[in-house]
Amino acid sequence: FFLLFVMTMTRRATLVLSAVALTATTTNNAALGFAPAPSIQKLKGTSYSSRTSAFMSSDASATDLVALSTNPSLNLTPEGYGFSSPIGRILKSRGGTGYYKARGSESVIEVMEGINSGGDKTDVALVFDDSDVLLGLFTDTDYIRLATERATTRNEEESATFMAAPISNFITPSPKLICVDENNTASQAVAIMTTNNFRHTVLVDECGPNFSFLEKSKVTGVVSMQDVLNVIQTDERLSYDKLSKKFPGFAAKPIEQMREEMKSQANALARNEETGKKDVIRAVATVLSAGSVLLFVTQNEWLNSHAEATMIGIFVLGYIGIIFEEVFEFNKAAVALLMSTGLWVTYADFYGDATGSASVTVLDQLKDQLAEVSDICFFLLAASAIVEVVDAHQGFKVVTNQITTKSKKGLFWVIGFLTFFLSAILNNLTVTIVMVSLLRKLIPDDDDRRLFGAMVVVAANAGGVWTPIGDVTTTMLWINGQLSTIPTVTELFLPSLVCLVASLAFLVNQVEEDESLTESTLPPPSPLATRGLVVFWAGIACLISVPIFSELTGLPPYLAMLTGLGAMWTLTDIIHMGEEDEESQVPAALSKLDTSGILFFLGILMSIGVLDKSGLLKDLAMFLNDNLPSQDIIATVIGIASALIDNVPLVAATMGMYELADYGTDDKLWQLIALCAGTGGSILVIGSASGVALMGLEKVDFLWYAKKVSVGAAIGYFAGIATYLAENAILTSLAGSAAP
Repeated sequence: FFLLFVMTMTRRATLVLSAVALTATTTNNAALGFAPAPSIQKLKGTSYSSRTSAFMSSDASATDLVALSTNPSLNLTPEGYGFSSPIGRILKSRGGTGYYKARGSESVIEVMEGINSGGDKTDVALVFDDSDVLLGLFTDTDYIRLATERATTRNEEESATFMAAPISNFITPSPKLICVDENNTASQAVAIMTTNNFRHTVLVDECGPNFSFLEKSKVTGVVSMQDVLNVIQTDERLSYDKLSKKFPGFAAKPIEQMREEMKSQANALARNEETGKKDVIRAVATVLSAGSVLLFVTQNEWLNSHAEATMIGIFVLGYIGIIFEEVFEFNKAAVALLMSTGLWVTYADFYGDATGSASVTVLDQLKDQLAEVSDICFFLLAASAIVEVVDAHQGFKVVTNQITTKSKKGLFWVIGFLTFFLSAILNNLTVTIVMVSLLRKLIPDDDDRRLFGAMVVVAANAGGVWTPIGDVTTTMLWINGQLSTIPTVTELFLPSLVCLVASLAFLVNQVEEDESLTESTLPPPSPLATRGLVVFWAGIACLISVPIFSELTGLPPYLAMLTGLGAMWTLTDIIHMGEEDEESQVPAALSKLDTSGILFFLGILMSIGVLDKSGLLKDLAMFLNDNLPSQDIIATVIGIASALIDNVPLVAATMGMYELADYGTDDKLWQLIALCAGTGGSILVIGSASGVALMGLEKVDFLWYAKKVSVGAAIGYFAGIATYLAENAILTSLAGSAAP
């Protein structure tokens, strides 16, 4: 696979260099008033097929293909050089024949070894029979075709048979090759290879019609696109000095012109209204940042007398930076970290009786807060790594193989319920990414796929509410003791399910049945390899056992999740022992994790923590209690607010506003907050991590989501709340009647 990668990258580099060379030559000649360098002309009667098919034309010839100038003074290089170089000169300049000679009976592995060990520095082989008749050409493209077929095998033994098979099974046959003779020029060779999407052409003593290979042709060598471009570029560099002497100022004028054009473009961009707004925003942000730093550095007395207002201001400005991340173009993780630092410095050095330096009490509070936040960060890190390892082993094929419906509305419900239950045991952000990737294969229409993707967001947010290991907000409440496992599952499942069904029942009316699902690119269901099944069920077992581990040992959940990660790490090391497949192992999974997302959680939770330690959240709780008639309304308002503001800090703020001593574990308030914060984020696309992921994956914009989805999501949101309140009233009534 390393050889495959090298071959592919070499081919891409060659095609890029080809385009650059042709473009640069045409541009330079036009700027100097010269005739264009020999270029590809549009052909009449041309047909194109696959990569391995030959160029065919009923009435085109070499002179139709490339119009060469007969006047050397009109070319960038002298006649016989640059684009007018004969192919024989190009082969001579590269040295050797440009190919490895192989027999059709040789195995694939033998030919590849011959190519790599040969001193000709080539990457192709010409394959002959025992009578020295050319059978065909073996290149990197042929190897890719071989590797693709080999990937469909069921085991390593079957895969190995491909490498031991005769090379003649995988070549581009000689009738489909293109060729040139020594009289053809570099320009013609570039035109022929570019037109046919070939990277090599065979040099022979005599070509057939339309550059085809004749059985009687004698092979002289193989020339690649890279060989041609090397000669052209070398010749044109040598011609540069000559042109500079012939046309004074030639070397400076293009550079000066380019600089002026860049200045003009920059000025035009600065006049753009949108750019002007961004410049103003950045200027204001810079002034505020500089002023804040100056206040802290000078230990200004104003901070001592207005520390509370300063902390609120830092928090509000930080939130504005997070909410309008796309406008300010500041990463929200960076804003969150700066916000938390500013809040802690203000609290430690200026708040209350502070004397300009952190006291022992504040340092102890900082340690306690960091310990609480670390629980969540390590939990997320380990859980995400486990899911990534399962995905690397294609473990989710266990789920996707079960999708067979061709009805769009049926598929809508299937995907919805599948997402709902998956997000109950997996991170809902990860589930969203996996399901959207699946939808790209199932749903060919862009508009349909956006609607299905929006449904996935609603289902993922609803499904994550009713288990401690689903949505991160429920996890936060569970880790901090506001919720326990059994009551969370039993009492929040029905409201979450009603939220999903109500939303999908509204949204499914926008789905129109047609035959588009027949165009799906999803491959037919295929059995998952044994190691993939083992990793999938091991990963699920690790995730599900976290609450069990916590209940049995009394230890925090993050330790259980880290234990699961250690078990998965050991398991995959055993499975891949002696192999070089590092992409499927835990270190590769850790490298793919969203570290900035974890740092964002750290910054947000540390910021909420300092507001809690300072007593500001307690003041907010008292304000809500004094101005809102019930905790039910408070939780509902928090859920609606989570449609605009990330639900993580909202739940963190609520955790600091109300004490466990006043509202015990599994209190109605905590369960309703978990339900509202989790499902309320679906009302707007920016209200949850799943929605933001959908915006990036499917280019869903705010207004489209608000028009198509928000009403349905809101219907589900209020239906879920109503279901929970009714359920809670019934359970409370039953408990009261059962009491002695």
